[in-house]
Amino acid sequence: MADLHSQLAKQKRYDFLFVNATKAFAILVLLSLGGILLSLIIGAWPSIQEFGLGFYTSNDWNTVEDKYGALAPIYGTLVTSVIAILIAVPVSFGIAIFLTELCPAFLKRPLGIAIELLAGIPSIIYGMWGLFVFVPFFSTYIQPWFIEHVSSLPVVGQLFAGAPIGLGMFTASLVLAIMIIPFIAATMRDVFSVVPDLLKESAYGMGATTWEVMFKIILPYTKAGVVGGVILGLGRALGETMAVTFLIGNAYNISPSLFTSGVTITSALANEFAEAGSELHLASLLHLGLILFVITFVVLSISKLMLMRIDKKAGN
Repeated sequence: MADLHSQLAKQKRYDFLFVNATKAFAILVLLSLGGILLSLIIGAWPSIQEFGLGFYTSNDWNTVEDKYGALAPIYGTLVTSVIAILIAVPVSFGIAIFLTELCPAFLKRPLGIAIELLAGIPSIIYGMWGLFVFVPFFSTYIQPWFIEHVSSLPVVGQLFAGAPIGLGMFTASLVLAIMIIPFIAATMRDVFSVVPDLLKESAYGMGATTWEVMFKIILPYTKAGVVGGVILGLGRALGETMAVTFLIGNAYNISPSLFTSGVTITSALANEFAEAGSELHLASLLHLGLILFVITFVVLSISKLMLMRIDKKAGN
């Protein structure tokens, strides 16, 4: 009996340590998040005081006169991320469908490993490949065709007007899409693979096509995971630095043309943070970092609300 009491007491101590250790780790995450936010606010405070709300609406970025505005970096960040997601999601969806439903058994493993390897390639490698391989090809063969055949169209043509220099918003968005495709595709493949075979076999037995099984069985069953994969890719696109810095042109422009040079928040930080010559310049760069933090937080919050809404509908 004494041994039993001793064992129970020992188990209680272990449980106490385990519960409090996990609680401490969770609190540490919140403290880290709060510390990052607080340090960004303190560092950006001179810029906040100097420019106020005008910082978000101004396109002026003049290091000589110490006048700064965040509109061009915000515009570039949002445009490149949205274009990358619009390109990457359909491609990733097709890859995931092929791997889970259509791919021959002998190809599934090699293709799955290839996708995981693509996800592990450092972003600077994508940037170097884009700069030395993709940009010359794009400026020689693809951009001239768009400029000749599409730029004369009303409204849409403004998106593809400009000189065929290769660098620019569209090039950065394409390479960014290539970078996030492995993340979204791998996530979608994993969530598609957990759908019970019984559901799919029942649908096929009733005469459903692969298209119908995909959109009426698999996708409704895994929509929460699919949304999570898309948000994962969007988060990577918003925070990408080196590849975008190599390819976007790094000019504080706001233009309807996707072929012109631009700038994102991350590329501005990468280019100027180490060379900030004044306190206000450094504070403005930290202000940009604070804006990126808020944008990412808003995107993640919206995704969480979407997932909660999906779960609620599924429960009903």
